[in-house]
Amino acid sequence: MPTENDGIMIVLSSPSGAGKTTLVNLLSKKNNFEISISHTTRRPRANEIENQDYYFVDENKFKRLIKNQEFLEYAKVFDNYYGTTRTPVIDKLNKGKNVLFDIDWQGADQIKNKRLDYKLITFFILPPSKEVLFERLSNRDMKDKLIAEERMKQFERDVLHWINYDYVVINENLEKCYTKIFNLIQAEIINGSKDYDKDFIRQHVEKLTS
Repeated sequence: MPTENDGIMIVLSSPSGAGKTTLVNLLSKKNNFEISISHTTRRPRANEIENQDYYFVDENKFKRLIKNQEFLEYAKVFDNYYGTTRTPVIDKLNKGKNVLFDIDWQGADQIKNKRLDYKLITFFILPPSKEVLFERLSNRDMKDKLIAEERMKQFERDVLHWINYDYVVINENLEKCYTKIFNLIQAEIINGSKDYDKDFIRQHVEKLTS
């Protein structure tokens, strides 16, 4: 049974290339913050480590986990499945660990709809501009303009989900973005004042989608 000593759940979502994975990794260096490791059917990237970045599984195994209702959330993104199994997350929360989720809007919606008895804070990360996003995607290890263009099309759809998050933060400068997120988490925990301007975010989204 959840208690006030339990950890909290912190979701970071973003369009591909906006920096959520880097931000999750930075937050995980803080005391008592741990990343929830997702299962995925996609192939590992060159710099990724099995059982540390993801649990890499084939589609059959993933579908068995779905059938056994072992996922807290899962989604199909760019022809690959991604999902978070329930048991490790609940174990960490019950031990007082704050659990970080690097997931898309579909997964965030599923976790919200589960209505677990643990505090949940959700963040949506946006790029400063579409031009910067395209440059980041083009510079990734994939070096594939077609993939970058496909993700830019997806961006137009993903960005519309910003409204469903507690906070939206613009990742123009990584250190400032990280500090802003951490300060908002701390303010949520202690019920302090929050430096957050929703109207400014709304205007930024309008620029990104115009």
